[in-house]
Amino acid sequence: MILPAQEIRRRCASSAPMIWPFVERDIVRGMSFGLSAASYDVRIAENVTIDPGEFVLASTMERFCIPNDVLIVAHDKSSWARRGLAVQNTIFDPGWRGYATLELTNHGRSSLSILAGDPIAQVVCHLLTEPTTQPYGFNGMGKYQDQEAGPQPARDDGGSR
Repeated sequence: MILPAQEIRRRCASSAPMIWPFVERDIVRGMSFGLSAASYDVRIAENVTIDPGEFVLASTMERFCIPNDVLIVAHDKSSWARRGLAVQNTIFDPGWRGYATLELTNHGRSSLSILAGDPIAQVVCHLLTEPTTQPYGFNGMGKYQDQEAGPQPARDDGGSR
């Protein structure tokens, strides 16, 4: 099941907000961000210019604290996708905390300049049938747990996630 707006709002108003800062809905440079009917549009934390065929990492302005009964998937934001920008479909596991690093690729023919604060991706929150018994970080497996702001490169630590 996908969480509707009212459930995302409720989970973001808790003492451990699922997404912070939470914005009901707003617009910047003609693009919406914040809560949608059944998703949440996140913003980029830094300025980036992506040339055609180029791949870059970028961070979200929002921090996540995902409950053990929710899995979040990042998807393209259609306003950027129509210009050739792909956001790799990153999964944020139940139990994960931190600022999300997004993987961005420009498949278009022109360079794309994205400013800090611009809406960049849409995240969809999926409800598990029950809380997982193996949340992110379980048994020390969670090399990206409590990820800090700013894009984080891949980490190799002997095979843990």
